[in-house]
Amino acid sequence: MFAARVIFLVAGIYGLVVLLPMYAAESTFSAEYPPAITHTEFYYGFLGVTIAWQVAYVIMSWDIKRYRLMIIPGIIEKVGFVIPALILTVVGRLPWPLVGAAAIDFLFAGLFVFAWYKTSPAKTTT
Repeated sequence: MFAARVIFLVAGIYGLVVLLPMYAAESTFSAEYPPAITHTEFYYGFLGVTIAWQVAYVIMSWDIKRYRLMIIPGIIEKVGFVIPALILTVVGRLPWPLVGAAAIDFLFAGLFVFAWYKTSPAKTTT
């Protein structure tokens, strides 16, 4: 159970450290990864949703047993980036630094699955 708590705490803190600076980096991101962002609502919407998930991971780490069911959408959130990133990499449309970000999310998805099993409810005998 301790491992599961640490996994979610690390995931949340890592995500916040990586994502929060992106609020001030829209123009840099556009310059480094053309074409430029033309629909800023998607960029900032993405940041808002993903930052909310990072906060959820930190909250989950406080009482992972209580929030165990939230591990499922947490896995979906990670895989929801990994699968499109894999496809975009195969067709040559994803910049290599973002492949690294997808690899980290793949690792966290696997760790979340591990946490799911580590926090499984105790089996009752009848």
